[in-house]
Amino acid sequence: MNITSQMVKDLRDKTGAGMMDCKKALSENAGDMEKAIDFLRQKGLAVAAKRAGRATSEGVIEAYIHAGGKLGVMVELNCETDFVAKTDAFREFARDVAMHVAAANPVSLSRDDVPADIVERERQIYVQQALDSGKPANIVEKMVVGKIDRYLSEICLLEQQFVKNPEKSIQDMLTELIGKMGENVSIRRFARFQVGV
Repeated sequence: MNITSQMVKDLRDKTGAGMMDCKKALSENAGDMEKAIDFLRQKGLAVAAKRAGRATSEGVIEAYIHAGGKLGVMVELNCETDFVAKTDAFREFARDVAMHVAAANPVSLSRDDVPADIVERERQIYVQQALDSGKPANIVEKMVVGKIDRYLSEICLLEQQFVKNPEKSIQDMLTELIGKMGENVSIRRFARFQVGV
């Protein structure tokens, strides 16, 4: 199939990938736009995995203050070079993450960072709920494992569904950014401040 420049442009507009990557994706998928998008996403995952070990010592600290000034967030987003840190896409992602933290109020960055006492408290609540509903003990543990997994996905920033686009998690967006920027990017930390809390 003949890959036109308009097809490449359309794919680039949808994914933000480079022109040559878009052309290759379309060529390898016979011009099928959806398959080309999937191809680029998979490639982005591979690029992200390759770059995961690289040091991220540059970046930005982005602040978001919600209307009224009673809620504020600071996010540290790191990358490998100051060149990437100054790009619009990088800064926009940092702003989006700060705004998301303000709206979704995550407890931690990832599952590894969730305090054990919080997980144990939730586990006890779920066990008691299951026992009170009359479930047998062997079923209770399976139910609790599933509920804990869902709970953790709701409180960990990287697993949360992005408030502006619930079809993607923050981790999905981070992986796409890594693929687009061509270097390792990481969310180092965040702090959320709310008056009276």
